[in-house]
Amino acid sequence: MAELNFDLVVLGGGSGGYSAAIRATELGMNVALIEKNKLGGTCLHVGCIPTKAMLHAAEVADVAREGHICGINSSFNGVDMDAVNAFREGIVSKKFKGLQGLIKARGITVIEGEGRLVSPTTIAVGADTIVGKNIVLATGSYSKSLPGLEIGGRVITSEHALQMNYVPNKVAILGGGVIGVEFASVWKSFGAEVVIIEGLPHLVPNEEESISKALERAYRKRGIDYKLGVRFQGVTQNDSGVVVTLESGETVEADLLLVAVGRGAATAGCGFEEVGITMDRGYVITNERLATNIPGVYAVGDIVPGLQLAHRGYQHGFFVAEEIAGLNPVVISDVNIPKVTYCEPEIASVGLTEAKAAEQYGAEKISSYDYNLAGNGKSEILGTAGSVKVVRVVDGPVVGVHMIGARVGELIGEAQLVVNWEAHPEDIAPLLHAHPTQNESLGEAFLFLAGKPLHTL
Repeated sequence: MAELNFDLVVLGGGSGGYSAAIRATELGMNVALIEKNKLGGTCLHVGCIPTKAMLHAAEVADVAREGHICGINSSFNGVDMDAVNAFREGIVSKKFKGLQGLIKARGITVIEGEGRLVSPTTIAVGADTIVGKNIVLATGSYSKSLPGLEIGGRVITSEHALQMNYVPNKVAILGGGVIGVEFASVWKSFGAEVVIIEGLPHLVPNEEESISKALERAYRKRGIDYKLGVRFQGVTQNDSGVVVTLESGETVEADLLLVAVGRGAATAGCGFEEVGITMDRGYVITNERLATNIPGVYAVGDIVPGLQLAHRGYQHGFFVAEEIAGLNPVVISDVNIPKVTYCEPEIASVGLTEAKAAEQYGAEKISSYDYNLAGNGKSEILGTAGSVKVVRVVDGPVVGVHMIGARVGELIGEAQLVVNWEAHPEDIAPLLHAHPTQNESLGEAFLFLAGKPLHTL
């Protein structure tokens, strides 16, 4: 039994945890990072990176099918799922090795094992006690289910879906949020029949309504079925498939049911409540500066209520390290953290929707412009439909940018800078946007709102 002492002890080696550890070492702290599985957490191993590798493979399948559109004699001859999985795992493995090397080079002490908070300054790992002047809780998330809906057999989560070595004939997906629409996109591109079941009135219901409607049109065109505003009642399964029953009495038959109803905070059994930390439904409650009710104990990432995004975890980790170091970092609200959904077509957004902006400022104080990608040369070449919607305060800053179309995730960088720096369209209008790029679509929207449209009326 050993007692080890550090300036900072981080429980959890995912995006939020390892970014806190890295920034703290840059600021001169002696840091321990405790992880029971693999460094990188959900994002690297079962989330962002592997799913985006799958989505890239799906895009290649679509390009192969559609080569004739631009005169290329390509053809789609099927999917080798073993090879797709090897491609995905190769990428994850490279990123994992790189992260391990980075953590080692920073001089961070990595402690392997399951940690449990036993006091405001102490985490127990097996027989060892790890003591820190400050503690960061970063235990991450897990795939949720619904009450009474058991995962097993042909009822699977995204983690199971990533390990499949075949393409199903038909999949039912419970949940039309980010995870659900991304897997729907992959499976459709691979040749499966897909139906999404979403209890709310729209797919991706947290997005600007015009974006949700555009995705629904695109999915209808792609042949992806969806049932909106209908609630799940139950599922039965046998050796050949599942039968999903909805509260309306309708049934859906499929090979599999993917449960994609979100992710919960992975805090059970970690000792947080026993030490007296304020919790709510498994989430750790913090103030806006990510401090818990226990002095010296902070929480970051998916266990803090709000957006569950890897880059939010990074930002949280940096923030807490700088807060502990006394640098008084700037708080970034969740609404101004960029979001990207990597389905086909992609969705990217940052800031307030038009409805939320009207609530906050008054409808008469808000103006917006929805630029159709049909007017953008590069989008025409790529063969994508979609739009870029910019929301501003009248005579004031841009407060929201909402986009849909192939590759628009790559445009979110400028959008999040504009929103977070509270730039006015008039500030952006004189700046050049290279031609021909999809980035011009942002420029056109800013020009319109500045009162000097170029390629729009």
